[in-house]
Amino acid sequence: MSTHHPSVALALATQSLTLTSPNPRVGCVIVGADGQILGQGRTQRAGGPHAEIMALRDAAERGHAVKGATVYVTLEPCAHQGRTGPCCDALVAAGVGKVVASLEDPNPKVAGQGFARLRVAGITVEVGPGAAESRELNIGFFSRMIRKTPWVRMKIAASLDGQTALDNGASQWITAEPARTDGHAWRARACAVLTGIGTVLEDDPRLDVRLVETPRQPHLVVVDSRLETPLDAQLFIAGRQLYIYTATEDSARKAALEAQGATVIPCPGPGGKVDLAAMLRDLAIREINELHVEAGHKLNGSLVREGLVDEFLVYLAPKLLGAGRGMVNFGPLAELSQAVPLEFRETTPIGPDLRILARIPGRDRF
Repeated sequence: MSTHHPSVALALATQSLTLTSPNPRVGCVIVGADGQILGQGRTQRAGGPHAEIMALRDAAERGHAVKGATVYVTLEPCAHQGRTGPCCDALVAAGVGKVVASLEDPNPKVAGQGFARLRVAGITVEVGPGAAESRELNIGFFSRMIRKTPWVRMKIAASLDGQTALDNGASQWITAEPARTDGHAWRARACAVLTGIGTVLEDDPRLDVRLVETPRQPHLVVVDSRLETPLDAQLFIAGRQLYIYTATEDSARKAALEAQGATVIPCPGPGGKVDLAAMLRDLAIREINELHVEAGHKLNGSLVREGLVDEFLVYLAPKLLGAGRGMVNFGPLAELSQAVPLEFRETTPIGPDLRILARIPGRDRF
């Protein structure tokens, strides 16, 4: 088996990073007995063709017969009728000889059934090449299917001394333009961006993707315990799904916000606050895979304190701001042993700034 072809399939899957939500990002390569690539494809927008169908179409357009060919795909071919038909049936009908898949699909509607149907049809199935990379590419999809919550990534832009704003709230801009553009690329790959009412009232942000090209805008989620979101806030963008989670039963305010296009979801927790853990479970039901948090230090602190953050995307600027607003407001801790442990996964210079990707150890073991 060529080690090259699984990496080609993975590269194709990566090209669908901002496109497929809530579906997984999948790539597929069909290879002839002589090692020639007969067709290739990647998953399209939700409701559109999956990677295997795109690869079969590509082979047909090139005039290549695929009977007996080997198919390299980064996730188990689906076996259920969803928005599209089962991919395993299309591969059987095409007469391919072997399927090499990176991973079993964690979706309970598939979960090995695709492999089983291929084997019943006499197609050889091999599983494993590129598994770690494919899972990492689809960490949010695996999280939603297995843990029943999204993968929560918290984005923070701060000075080297850990300040995200001056004491008066001024924060534009701590980091340089390359870091801001890179941050928009991470927004674009998420299913939804989450912020708090404090940020909405203070900054009136749009929280959409503007600095990079994207085929779709992520949904927006606002934690707004008392339904204080202004009806003329910039975050109301036509065609974008806006979820507002609240702890109040103010039906008039709810109706006014919903008239503006928002979906208001009562999710009361202790102390008149939104139950953040219940909110994440609800977002998973609403097919949110990756949740990109861009909030203030208070909501950040609440999410960290409740153990709901999986990963931190931190941009550090080479400057000191002194007394100001920190990254996450929780504690104070009594002992160093109570610190939230992290492991640095990646440190990358982005323009003059430094991007750090840090993960809670073991959070990806599900």
